[in-house]
Amino acid sequence: MTVAEQSFSGLLAEYEPVIGLEVHAQLLTRTKLFCSCPNRFGDPPNTNVCPVCLGLPGALPVLSREAVSLAMRAALATHCTVQEESIWARKNYFYPDLPKGYQISQYEKPLALEGWVEIPGEGGGTRRVRLQRIHMEEDAGKLLHEGFPWSAEKSGVDFNRGGVPLIEMVTHPDLRGPEDAFEYLSALKAILLYIEASDCNMEEGSLRCDANVSVRRRGAEAYGTRTEIKNLNSFRHVARALEHEIARQVAVIESGGEVVQETRLWNADRGETASMRSKEEAHDYRYFPEPDLPPLRVTAEWTEEVQHSLPELPPERRRRFTEEHGLPDYDAGVLTQSRAVADYFESVARETGDAKAASNWIMNDVLRKLKEDDADIAECRVTPESLGRLVKLIEGGTISGKIAKDVFEKMWTSGEGPQAIVEREGLVQLSDEDALQATVAEVLEASPDQVAAYRGGKKAAIGWFVGQVMKKTGGKANPRVVNTLLKKALDS
Repeated sequence: MTVAEQSFSGLLAEYEPVIGLEVHAQLLTRTKLFCSCPNRFGDPPNTNVCPVCLGLPGALPVLSREAVSLAMRAALATHCTVQEESIWARKNYFYPDLPKGYQISQYEKPLALEGWVEIPGEGGGTRRVRLQRIHMEEDAGKLLHEGFPWSAEKSGVDFNRGGVPLIEMVTHPDLRGPEDAFEYLSALKAILLYIEASDCNMEEGSLRCDANVSVRRRGAEAYGTRTEIKNLNSFRHVARALEHEIARQVAVIESGGEVVQETRLWNADRGETASMRSKEEAHDYRYFPEPDLPPLRVTAEWTEEVQHSLPELPPERRRRFTEEHGLPDYDAGVLTQSRAVADYFESVARETGDAKAASNWIMNDVLRKLKEDDADIAECRVTPESLGRLVKLIEGGTISGKIAKDVFEKMWTSGEGPQAIVEREGLVQLSDEDALQATVAEVLEASPDQVAAYRGGKKAAIGWFVGQVMKKTGGKANPRVVNTLLKKALDS
């Protein structure tokens, strides 16, 4: 690091970032928010459209109860209060992918208010990031700029996404750095996946994030001028964009300039934000109540029904894994990021009776193979029962840990159970002392220098002898038995 870089790094430490996030999540409904068109990704452009989502004259919206229920699940899972009455509003702006010239959203009376999401705290423990509001709205279409014969001259519009149900989840300015933002997004994504409200696929645009960021001198109470960053299509890009924007704002202030309130676009290739337009305020959208939709009224019975339908959520499950199964915090955190992985772990733990062994195999082997294959746990060919039986074969002394790794690879490829592979390939561990005695004697006789070193006090050499015996037996020898036999022979 140069002297100039060190100096600027010191300046950054004098400022505190203040960050709030706006996360849009597409809901996993069968149809769109106000019509019966399919809510489905990947279909040919403009095939899932109708007069309602195209905004044709005379077409009236009809609200999807399924969408409201999923939005309520998200609200209750993040500890928000669901309002008994919320109002639909028209958010007016012009853009080619918005066929009506307005977006049906919620403004003054949103679906839910004041919740929180738990993230790791400094020095262990957890802390809460407060949610200001969750409101529902319809998605816009999508502009297509490339991939067509005419792309060099014009852009196309695909309205398949127009009218798809969204929730917007807005935090208070509680985040104090890119790491906080990453942790919050990871925790929120895990919750939405657990409750099956969204598939959270950022590549397909079903989870999108805008960040509002400002900086202020440490110890100051007043917020600085904030900018909004758009085009953040991965958690890594969110963190990188925030790092750049924080440094940019500090540089502007230190050079005697003023930060301008504006919307900036993140350019991942160049690693920087660029000015896009001046920041809009609420009055720029000319919100007014949607005349074609009555107020949304949610009864206490409906709220209670949705509350009872929620599964055990990641924070609670993480705590239970540490308390009930005795797992370290790290293991519990990894295993509960996905509901399917957490379910898989619990099945393996039940089969083996050894939660830590189950955790080790899943984190070190199952998740590694899934990553290599770019696959989901639902596609795993090694069932929890099979993995549990493999662990029990090791604990029972039938096979060694080294052999088990090879067996696991074959299980992953074929989907077979471990017992069938072990029996077919003759992989049963050699534990008979009489059978191993000759091999131990052979290794010692061929290694007089190592024997002398061991007897001269170099006790760590026992590991070398074990390795030689394992090599001669093709990894089938029971390491515990081999250790015992070697010590007995070397110490006599």
